[in-house]
Amino acid sequence: MGSAQDSCQPEAGDKVKIDSRQKYVAFAEESLREAFDKLEKGTFEDKKLHGLLDGAFDDLKKDPLVGIKIPKKLWPGEYVRKYDIDNLRKYNLPNGWRLIYTLRGTQVEIVAVILEWFASHKEYEKRFGYKVN
Repeated sequence: MGSAQDSCQPEAGDKVKIDSRQKYVAFAEESLREAFDKLEKGTFEDKKLHGLLDGAFDDLKKDPLVGIKIPKKLWPGEYVRKYDIDNLRKYNLPNGWRLIYTLRGTQVEIVAVILEWFASHKEYEKRFGYKVN
């Protein structure tokens, strides 16, 4: 394995593949990390969601593109203003739950930044402006 310095300096015309970069998962805000940690000690359903999110984070560390790309016209304005995103993805969880994240990266690393998760499909629909009956 080469040094980090070598990885930062690709030759002209080289394309860095996502698989060659270090992959991480981070929370957009500390309060989100705290909410995730709190799920582990919560109700049965909270613990289930914690386990599913933990599995999703593992998947994102293996392949940050595993989620579905959300078209720009559907991005909630709050995400654009608050996090200055230039991409948005969703990872579908069981029971209609959703994990929303954006990708940040350099030549050496790619970070899946967790913005929000939804424990009900109605919350997700509301955030993204879909009609909720």
